[in-house]
Parts: sequence; structure tokens; C-alpha cells
Amino acid sequence: MKTMTCRDLGGPCDLAHHGETADDVIKAQDQHLKEAEKAGDATHQEARDAMKSRWRHPKKSLGWYRDMKQAFADLPEDRVPGEARP
Repeated sequence: MKTMTCRDLGGPCDLAHHGETADDVIKAQDQHLKEAEKAGDATHQEARDAMKSRWRHPKKSLGWYRDMKQAFADLPEDRVPGEARP
């Protein structure tokens, strides 16, 4: 499992999204942005608009998607509490 924040994915806050794959954290970010928009959180609106655009124009957004997948791949695995460090 790895962690990326809203900010890592282009948003304005440090809410952590955890997932086994980049797609997991991207989907979590999408849900977070939907909830922020629904709650009237204007600070997330720009990121929400960008995410909506990516879903509508996936071919155009492949660069962002590849970058996020690479950023996720480059992250270390989350450390499990109590686990000895290598």
C-alpha cells in the first residue's frame, strides 16, 4: 500500500489517499473532490474542474495519468506500525 495526498494529485490540501495501485488513489481523489464540491468547498474547485476535464477527455489527459502512475510507482511502500525498518 502507498499513500498520495490531494496536493500530490493536483489538489489544494494534504488529505491522504491510500491504495494498492495508482488507480486506487486517483479514484479516491476523484471522490474527495466530488465531496468537496458538493460541500461548497471553493478551494477544491479548480482541481475538481481539472479532474472532470480529464474524465471527459482521457486521451488528452494521458500525460497527467502517466505522471501520476510514475509518481505512485516511485513512492516507497507505507510502513506498517510496529514493523521493523529494513
